[in-house]
Amino acid sequence: MSLVVDVKQLMIERNYRRTFEELEEVASKFWPSELSELEAELSIIPLLIDTQQQFITILSLDVTNLEGLFTIIDESSLAANLFLKHLVILTDFGGEMLKRISTAFNRLFPTGEINYYWKGREDCYQFKILPNRPLNNQNLQISGKKLLKKHSLNDIQKDAIALLLFGGIYSDVQQESASVLEKCQIGNYLGKPNELNDFIKQRYIWVSRITSGAQSNTLGQIAQDFVVQYIKNNIKIEGIQVVPGGRLPNVTHGDPKTGVLTSFDIIVTNNIKYIAIEVSFQVTTNSVIERKGGQAKSRYELIEKAGHKIAYVLDGAGNFERSSALKTICLYSHCTVAFSESELAVLCEFAEDYLRADK
Repeated sequence: MSLVVDVKQLMIERNYRRTFEELEEVASKFWPSELSELEAELSIIPLLIDTQQQFITILSLDVTNLEGLFTIIDESSLAANLFLKHLVILTDFGGEMLKRISTAFNRLFPTGEINYYWKGREDCYQFKILPNRPLNNQNLQISGKKLLKKHSLNDIQKDAIALLLFGGIYSDVQQESASVLEKCQIGNYLGKPNELNDFIKQRYIWVSRITSGAQSNTLGQIAQDFVVQYIKNNIKIEGIQVVPGGRLPNVTHGDPKTGVLTSFDIIVTNNIKYIAIEVSFQVTTNSVIERKGGQAKSRYELIEKAGHKIAYVLDGAGNFERSSALKTICLYSHCTVAFSESELAVLCEFAEDYLRADK
């Protein structure tokens, strides 16, 4: 591909290709309200962070037995199911482990009760629902949008709380129960604010390493899904397909004859012409945009050679901190827009202009 062709192509597409400076002028930088609303529905991580201190306060109170703790939870402004979600995360006791308890319950607790030590004395909790209903995220109301609604404490949640607090300090220790419930020892810290606070803060540092990646993936997926839906709703050509995670004909990894077709965030096509769209919205800086920048030139050349187009939706303060990568992407793209409805409208115009049959 000669420099002359590049310059001509640049002149043709000057209305769609943003420079880094032009892109920064129209960028949102931080999550637009449309995405914030979606993120609030799908991600519980900010909610957990906001309610962490309430959770710690409840466990710090000095009560005489589990029933006293249940009373405090039920009277607290912190929803019972959200309190339980904190326990599930801190004990790293997810859906599979809950299922394992349900299926092995009669072997683990043949008397239907759990004996445990609290404040130097032995106590007993009689299970109220187990094993008649299985422990799972749905029954415990700790999954998805259920966490956004406050639920009063019920008996199956009480059973789960007893297990998660005292399962690891079960006084009638058997080999199977010891291995299954070994992480469930938070009851050791009840009523001990300083020790409890240190323990939970340390655990949340570990938990954050897991949840931050999940959150990033969730937010990235939300941005991609938003772009997909916007194009579907606003493109003014009939018969257009908008395919998440699609591929371009004849654009492969490695040898064109033997390589695997390259996947892109979104493909827009009329089955004759194809546009690949890559979406990146990063509020905090990371290396993803560097990878996209490193691929930009070779991808652009492969896509040009195959007769297709590539566009980018780029935004977020973190991305703009990596100015070198963004400048490279802006140079090697056919259309570059920021993340807002007005900018996505430009992306739709670009797609319409290219995909029209008479072009």
